[in-house]
Amino acid sequence: MLSSLIVVHVALIELFLFFNKNSKEMTDRIYLTNDGYNRLKEELYVLVHETRREVLEKIAEARAHGDLSENAEYDAAREEQSHTEARIADLENKLAAATILDPKHIKTDKVYILTSVKLRNLDDPNEIIEYTLVSSEEADTELGKISVRSPVGRALIGKGVGEKVSIAVPKGELHYEILEIFVK
Repeated sequence: MLSSLIVVHVALIELFLFFNKNSKEMTDRIYLTNDGYNRLKEELYVLVHETRREVLEKIAEARAHGDLSENAEYDAAREEQSHTEARIADLENKLAAATILDPKHIKTDKVYILTSVKLRNLDDPNEIIEYTLVSSEEADTELGKISVRSPVGRALIGKGVGEKVSIAVPKGELHYEILEIFVK
């Protein structure tokens, strides 16, 4: 009797965790461009069809060397397998939660995800900076793409042309004026 109660209790906990996890995932949308979505899909494909096989070959080769308890190659291959499987799971979750945004439908009355902004540095008025706000998954500062979750991105979201923003960053405080909002 007690063992069947424990089984039912465990099943209820697992059911609760399943629905709680899925309802959370439904609200945690990830907004991507079509290119960003395709890059993640390509990375997932390579991990599943190439990297996973290579790692399994490394594990098999390391097993062939004998005693696994003192086999550094085996331990390294198992760790690589763990990292690969974690990345695969992460990418699958991101792709499942992804919403692909069409730049044609992005408004430019305020700063939103996928808008580009021209900013004047108020500490050096001759410096004009341009950023495109994207999801964390697509951020690339070398290309001028910053995450909407970054300090600068969070400060700019919802602001309009002519507004001034002060942004606390690790190096101090930045002061900008929004000159233009557009979609590339």
